Amino acid sequence: MIELNPRIPDGAIEDKWEKHLEHIKLVGPNNRRKYDIIVVGTGLAGASAASSLASQGYNVNCFCYQDTPRRAHSIAAQGGINAAKNYRDDGDTVYRLFYDTQKGGDFRSREANVYRLAQLSRNIIDQAVAQGVPFAREYGGMLANRSFGGVLVSRTFYCRGQTGQQLLLGAYQSMQRCVYDGTLTMHSRTELQDIVVIDGRARGIIVRDLVTGEIRSHTADAVVLATGGYVNVYFHSTNAINSNATAIWRAHRRGAGFGNPCMVQIHPTCIPNSGNFQCKLTLMSESLRNDGRVWVPRKKGDDRDPRDIPEEDRYYYLEERYPSFGNLVPRDVASRNAKIVCDDGFSVLGDAGRAVYLDFRDALEREGRQVISERYGNLFAMYNDITADDPYQTPFRIYPAPHYSMGGLWVDYNLMTNIPGLYAIGEANFSDHGANRLGASSMMQCLADGYFILPQTIGDYLHDIFQDKIPEDHPAFAEHRAHVQERIDHLMGIQGTRSPMSLHEELGQVMWEHCGMARTGEGLKKAISHIESLKETFRKDLLIPGTAAGPNQALERAGRVADFLELADLMCHDALHRDESCGCHFREEHQTDDGEVVRNDEKFGNVSIWEWKGEDQPHELTEEPLEFKALPLMTRSYK
Repeated sequence: MIELNPRIPDGAIEDKWEKHLEHIKLVGPNNRRKYDIIVVGTGLAGASAASSLASQGYNVNCFCYQDTPRRAHSIAAQGGINAAKNYRDDGDTVYRLFYDTQKGGDFRSREANVYRLAQLSRNIIDQAVAQGVPFAREYGGMLANRSFGGVLVSRTFYCRGQTGQQLLLGAYQSMQRCVYDGTLTMHSRTELQDIVVIDGRARGIIVRDLVTGEIRSHTADAVVLATGGYVNVYFHSTNAINSNATAIWRAHRRGAGFGNPCMVQIHPTCIPNSGNFQCKLTLMSESLRNDGRVWVPRKKGDDRDPRDIPEEDRYYYLEERYPSFGNLVPRDVASRNAKIVCDDGFSVLGDAGRAVYLDFRDALEREGRQVISERYGNLFAMYNDITADDPYQTPFRIYPAPHYSMGGLWVDYNLMTNIPGLYAIGEANFSDHGANRLGASSMMQCLADGYFILPQTIGDYLHDIFQDKIPEDHPAFAEHRAHVQERIDHLMGIQGTRSPMSLHEELGQVMWEHCGMARTGEGLKKAISHIESLKETFRKDLLIPGTAAGPNQALERAGRVADFLELADLMCHDALHRDESCGCHFREEHQTDDGEVVRNDEKFGNVSIWEWKGEDQPHELTEEPLEFKALPLMTRSYK
C-alpha cells in the first residue's frame, strides 16, 4: 500500500503556514546555483514557478510542447482571479474566502491547504500589479472587482475577459528575464514521455522532440509538473485540443498516487456543441452570470424568438430555485440545473440540441451598452464570431461542458508527491478544490503554488540531497529512453484501421454519458466494460500514418489517447467506489427530493488515492482522512 505523509503542520489554522516556514530547511543563496530543477509546463503555475526558482538562483530547465510558452492554455482563462482584498468593503476576509472555497468544494478539501490559499491570494494581486498586469480599475483608479458563483462578495480581479492571458504574459516576461540572465533554459516543442526514478527519487525526465522525433533525457535534482488537468478525456471540452494527461499519468505509472480522479468540473457557461466536426467547445466566462440572467421558456417547445417571449413566460430557474444566490450559484449547481431543464424538454434548441438562454436584456437597459462592453466586450465579440448571433440584441445560448479537473496527483503540504523530488502544482495536483472548484480560483491556485509556495518549500527537500548528483550517463536514463522508443515503435507498428482521434471521440462519448454531470452505478459499470473494449481495439486496430522520425501529430495523439484510456478507467472505478453525491460528483442514487446532493461524510470524508499496480492490474486504494476543525461539516445550500 502506498505510504502517505501529508506533512500538515500542527497549530491553529491561521498560523500553520507561517510556522511551517519557520521550521522547514532552506538552501542558501550561494548553493542554489548547484541545483538543477526541471519544470514541465509553462502555464500560470509552470511559468510562475520557473521564473521564481530561476530568480532565486537555481538552474532551471523548462519544457513545453508549444512553440512558445505564451501558448499555454492558461491564456483561455477569462473571467478573473480571486483575492481577499475587501476593496469593496463588503465584508470579505481571508476566512470568508476559505469558507466559500471549502463550502464550494463540498467539504472534500484539506482545510490547511485551502486556508493557506486564501491567505496568499492577497499577495498574488500585488505581484501581478507590480508586473504591469492591466487589471480593470474603477473611475477613481482603484482596482475593480466583480462577483463569481458561490460567493456573496465581490473579490474577483479581472482584465475584461482576458485575465488569464494578461497574467500569463506577466509570468512569461519574468521567465524571459531569467532566460536572459542565464538561469533558465527553455525547451519548446518537446513532450514528456517518462519520469526517471532512481533509488526512489525523481532524478529527471525523458522527452521527445516534436520536430525531429529525437528521444532525449535530462537530469535534475527535482522535477516539477505543472501540466494542467485532464478533462480532454471527454474529447469535447473547453480545453485546448492538445491539452492532455500524459505527464501526470506517466508519473502515476512510476508510483505517484492519483487523488480523487472522478472529481471533474462541468462549466455551465459554454457555447453548445454544433456537431461531430468540432474538436473542442468554447468557454463563455462565468463572469457573464454577474449581469446575465439564465432562463428557458416556461412552455415546452416554445420556439418564439426569445425577444418576443414576455417576462411571465420566462422561467428563471436559478433565481427561483436559489433565491439567495440566484444566477451566481456554484458551477456544479448551475450545470446540473441546466441539464435538468433540458432533460425535462425545455431546451431552447428543441430537438436540434441542448441549450438555455443567458440574457443581458435587463443589464443593457440598466447599465447601457458602453458599460457592458467595457466589462465583457471581447466575450460578446467572440460569441458573435462563432455563432453569428449578436448577444447585444439576442441572448447567448449556453450549455455545460467539461472544463476543469479537481483530481490530480496527490501532494503533501509542500506540494511534493509521494515520490521524493517530484512535485505537482496548479491543476496537475488534487489539493485545493475538493469536489467542485469555485470560479476565478484556478488562477489563484496556480499563482499561489508557483510564486509563493513551491519556491519556499522545495528547499526542504533539496537541502538533504546537497551534491548528491546523478550523472547524465547513469544507466537508468538509457533504459528509460529504450523503453520510450520501444513504446513508440509498438504504436507505429500496429497498422490497423482506427485513427487515434476516432478512438478518442468514442471514449469521450462514453465518459460524457456515464461519468459526466450525472453518474449511476449501473452506468459506470457499462462505461468500464466499454472502455476495456476500446483498449483492446486500440491495441489491435490503431493506425498511425507517417513515421516517428519527425513531426507526427497522429503519433502524439496516439500516446495521449493511450493514457486517456487508462485514466478514464480509473475515473470510472473511483466514481463507482465513491457511493455518495458531493459537488460535481453527482450519483443519482444519492439525492434529495428536489435534486440536491447527499454526502456520506462518515464513509467518504476522505481523499481517494489510487496506486498503479501494473498493466491490466486493478489499482490499489489508499484513503487520506480529512479533518474539519476550522469549519464544521454542514449541508451545502445556496437557497
